[in-house]
Amino acid sequence: MQTVLLLEHTRLHPRLRTALCELGYDVVSELSEIHRLHAEVTRLAPEVIIVTTDAPSEEMLVSLGSIAGDCPRTVIIIAQDGTRELIRRAVDSGVSAYVVDPSAVERLTPIIEAAIARFEAFEAMRKELAGTRAKLAERKLVEKAKGIVMQQRKLSEDQAYGALRKMAMDQNLALAEVARRVIAVAQLLA
Repeated sequence: MQTVLLLEHTRLHPRLRTALCELGYDVVSELSEIHRLHAEVTRLAPEVIIVTTDAPSEEMLVSLGSIAGDCPRTVIIIAQDGTRELIRRAVDSGVSAYVVDPSAVERLTPIIEAAIARFEAFEAMRKELAGTRAKLAERKLVEKAKGIVMQQRKLSEDQAYGALRKMAMDQNLALAEVARRVIAVAQLLA
């Protein structure tokens, strides 16, 4: 059973909570004030956030963007305003699905499942990108440390790399950590 936090900024669907419960979702909180959203998401860690509104306000988009950065969740907005610019701003704020349809309650399950799938795919790509960036940063550190070892010990590139690897194995450390330490010592002695 997936947990849902419901923010009804506008009560577009008076039966929304009931419909969600009937469909097997656990509504863990029901809010009407945007300023409480971040704290409730942090406290309850719902899997899905559903927002009903005429049109997302700037405050709402900033709050959703903050949640996307701090504790990413599947976010669905059910709204009256379907302007392209507003939808794009909502998606940029971390919204997984933006639904413009007053009868959306009848289609909640496929909407929620599609939004969850989109969110999970996006999170997987975000984590992969973060991992790739971390590896690139580590590679840059190793290259810098290798240059320092080459200069200090008058070694070839392969020999300097071998020396760094040996230090890493001897000290039971990751190669990037040894590189950080070599760079720090070189900066200290410079």
